[in-house]
Amino acid sequence: MTEDVGTRDCVLVVNPQSGNGNHIETIRELAAEHGFEVAVSESGDHAVSLAREAAESGATRIGACGGDGTINQVVRGIDAADAFDEVTFGVVPAGTGNNFAGNVGVESIEHGIELLAEGETRTIDLGTAGDELFVNSCICGLTANASGETSSDLKDRFGPLAYVFKTIETMTEFEAIPLHVHAEDEGALWDGDAVFVLIGNARSFPAGGDGQGDAEDGLLEVTIVEDVPTNQLLRDATVSHLLGGETASISRLRTPSLTVDVRREEPVSFSFDGEMASFQSLSCRVRPRTLSVRVGEGYRTESDADADDAESKSV
Repeated sequence: MTEDVGTRDCVLVVNPQSGNGNHIETIRELAAEHGFEVAVSESGDHAVSLAREAAESGATRIGACGGDGTINQVVRGIDAADAFDEVTFGVVPAGTGNNFAGNVGVESIEHGIELLAEGETRTIDLGTAGDELFVNSCICGLTANASGETSSDLKDRFGPLAYVFKTIETMTEFEAIPLHVHAEDEGALWDGDAVFVLIGNARSFPAGGDGQGDAEDGLLEVTIVEDVPTNQLLRDATVSHLLGGETASISRLRTPSLTVDVRREEPVSFSFDGEMASFQSLSCRVRPRTLSVRVGEGYRTESDADADDAESKSV
């Protein structure tokens, strides 16, 4: 069931299937305490239309309760309403990984609700890939395939580790992708057979540890992992551990735009914050300082880190 949207200033779009799916009653109670309207998505891209309707009806705060895929859909809905200048976005994490929530310093459902009610607002970049929009990351290759094939049952049983297990399972069957990566102003950036291409906006790689990207620098953080022997990947045990090391098979770059061309006949699956689509060629670029979002104390940019360092040295 979907409640009427647009009667209040703040609308919270909820995916009842995210995570273990037991958060809906808690969300209703917390939303009622703060006077938020609740709109429950029913299937597919319903969250997109709910967010668009909320923005067009005059809501000035719109929250996404779910995982990274729900966040993507709600932001796309705000974009469809051409309402980025009028709407402040909030994250209420109820998914499996909640990567973006962690990157903007949102620690829990309760914390996300509190920030949406009253919290610090920062204006961050968004990424676009063709006609697709991404808030956190755009990925192709092994991890994108594994993400798309990870079942809800596996997520319920193992949480974020489900993606690791599925990635390791997929390694032995995955064929590297011949790619050409180039940018308008810089020409060719990379050529070869890749296992992953990871394009981060608010996310850098590895995903574990210090995985936060600078979402206000107008740049995409790109990591390309070349084809390496499967046993080498298995020895590293998890993809995030592999990406934490500096090796000759890992290329990193930062750019405001790039194009990924697939040099084979079959298109490749890309994951946009968990939303899947296939392409033969994909151009990505930054939309600088576009989305106003509530952040917690854990949110940091490079400028924030530099200021913290300067302050600590002056003490």
